[in-house]
Amino acid sequence: MSGITASTALWYASRATGIISLVLLSAVVVLGITVNRQGRLPGLPRFAVTGLHRNLSLIAVLFLAVHVLTAVADSYVSISLAAAVIPFVSSYEPFWLGLGAVSLDLLAAVLVTSLVRSRIPRRAWRAVHWLTYGLYPVAVVHSIGSSTDLQSGWLLAVTVLCLAAVAAAVVVRLRRSTTAIPRFRRVITALDDAAAHPAGRQAAERGAPR
Repeated sequence: MSGITASTALWYASRATGIISLVLLSAVVVLGITVNRQGRLPGLPRFAVTGLHRNLSLIAVLFLAVHVLTAVADSYVSISLAAAVIPFVSSYEPFWLGLGAVSLDLLAAVLVTSLVRSRIPRRAWRAVHWLTYGLYPVAVVHSIGSSTDLQSGWLLAVTVLCLAAVAAAVVVRLRRSTTAIPRFRRVITALDDAAAHPAGRQAAERGAPR
């Protein structure tokens, strides 16, 4: 331990927090994809799912902030704070770090709009929130391209597992969407069933618009 310098410690901290951020972001994306339109997961109430999604997102942002700050503070390479937020201006690995800046900016937009969600139109919030599905692959490519550690060994395996989890979530969501009955058809079926019985017919008539 005595041989570890401050720069080495920052290097390890930057790499470790970057990997943790990738895993947490993958979990946030998987959760966002698999949650149905009512905001629920099987076996969990809505408030639990909402809280889990929010807490995972905040923890991911925290680790990402540490990842960025330690990378900037590390004297081994020259990365300015501006390069961390302005895409493709870094003198060191401009393309890979530029992708990281893009994903960071998109995440910041999602975070800010989520914090003020009650003050903006829901349609605008959803439009910005969809950026999550764009920033995730950008963040993954940034991670693999900027870190040789993720290009082999068990860290590559972790990255592949994260990608597999997101891909599986997409498949589940698409399959659910193709088998789900549209809402207007469910309403029509319910009205037809109610009208097939005398009591149900009266209830349907009372509930029908005038």
